[in-house]
Amino acid sequence: MKKTVLAIILTLLCSVPAFAGGGELYLYIWSEYIPDEVVENFTKETGIKVNISNYDSNEAMYAKIKLAGEGYDLIVPSSDYVGLMRRQDMLLPLDKSKLTNFANLAKKFTDQPFDPDNTFSVPYMWGSTAIAVNTATEEGKAVTSFEDLWNPALKGHLLLPNDVREVFTIALKTLGYSLNDTDPAHLEQAFEKLKSLIPAVRVFDSDSPKQALLSGEVSVGVVWNGEAFVANQENPEIKYIYPAEGYSLWLDSLCIPKGAKNLDEAHAFLNYLLRPDVAAAISTEMGYSTPNAKASEFIPEDVRTNDIVYPSEAIAARGEFLDDIGEAMNTYEEYWVRLKGAE
Repeated sequence: MKKTVLAIILTLLCSVPAFAGGGELYLYIWSEYIPDEVVENFTKETGIKVNISNYDSNEAMYAKIKLAGEGYDLIVPSSDYVGLMRRQDMLLPLDKSKLTNFANLAKKFTDQPFDPDNTFSVPYMWGSTAIAVNTATEEGKAVTSFEDLWNPALKGHLLLPNDVREVFTIALKTLGYSLNDTDPAHLEQAFEKLKSLIPAVRVFDSDSPKQALLSGEVSVGVVWNGEAFVANQENPEIKYIYPAEGYSLWLDSLCIPKGAKNLDEAHAFLNYLLRPDVAAAISTEMGYSTPNAKASEFIPEDVRTNDIVYPSEAIAARGEFLDDIGEAMNTYEEYWVRLKGAE
């Protein structure tokens, strides 16, 4: 269904003038986070070649940009890393005069504290991180909350994201704390609790965690909703559970790193992605929510009404957006190294 719908949407894309002289740009983005057809259509319309490299965590992206300093024209950090990189003067301000489609974004996703007035960032997609379970397995049937992940029956059957903030969210929420907690005592409690979860973990994977669920390598995974959406489309027995304790919501944005060379091409691509039809095509294919308010008319009803992709207000109310935690991130990372060393 998705491929057919995507093809239909793409045939409806309105034409835009060819970009003078063609050109190219270098996009550094999460794995499996933009449809090939969307990129190919942009190149057909503008002549601009998009060179894509992938990463599997904000930490990996940040470290590479910090170290290299140049080589990429667009990156896709989550909101907490937009705030961090903005504070560290790692981003270039956007030229809003070249982003004529910016007004298509829903106001609740713009002018956020991590980037007031969207000086440096364009919202790309938002979503959640919760629990995907294979209900065909006894281990999967038993999981309804984060606390259930500590069930001894899950030993060796659990997948966790290779992401320090998302993994700490599991423990912080079961302890009754905010996922943006910076209290050293609370973080130590979360670390100790997570140490006891390690025996259950078969793999840390943020590249394509749905594969381990679909292959039966794991019965339960803490995954992003888009991964759960695709897995559920292929195997309806894989369900997505929003834990009662709460869970993380996130907003990923497109930014231009300070070492970017192809600025006109980067702005052309940003403006293209802000078109409602393009935003709808991305959401439909990837299974994540678009912040583009005008895209809904292009999104098929079975996607638009799917709680995995677009949670109801009641479900969304239990979520909490990841935010920049400042210097406390150093503590998280120190514990993360120790936690991964205990695998």
